[in-house]
Amino acid sequence: MDMRGSETINAPVETVWKGLNDPDILRQCIPGCQSLEKTSDTEMKATVVLKIGPVKAKFEGAVELSNLNPPHSYTISGEGKGGMVGFAKGGADVALEPQPDGTTLLTYSVKADVGGKIAQLGARLIDSTAKSLAEKFFASFSETVAQGGTAA
Repeated sequence: MDMRGSETINAPVETVWKGLNDPDILRQCIPGCQSLEKTSDTEMKATVVLKIGPVKAKFEGAVELSNLNPPHSYTISGEGKGGMVGFAKGGADVALEPQPDGTTLLTYSVKADVGGKIAQLGARLIDSTAKSLAEKFFASFSETVAQGGTAA
């Protein structure tokens, strides 16, 4: 699955960059995130519970940041194992561009793959769920960062 998108965030690039690297802000914004813990400057552990169609799964995995170009871009990649339902893995290239009005344009390009029982749900359902989750994350992230790091 490939997905691209952008979001205008009502905050300067430096603030958005800090938010993208803050496990507390990310934990608040990632749909279904139960825990997110920084294990090094570029690595985190996560537990996320997701419902995809009729299947509810708890994924535990690791996230790694690479290609760091602060405060302009990075690549985030990870893999989560969902026990008997399967796995999800993927990554995203994220770029931040300051806008003349003081806002930040965040663009992303995601590549993801699922396997196991969850893959049998069909590409259309998985793609629509992934799109919905991305929209929820970015809407929440944008609002949280614009309010100075506290969720509404």
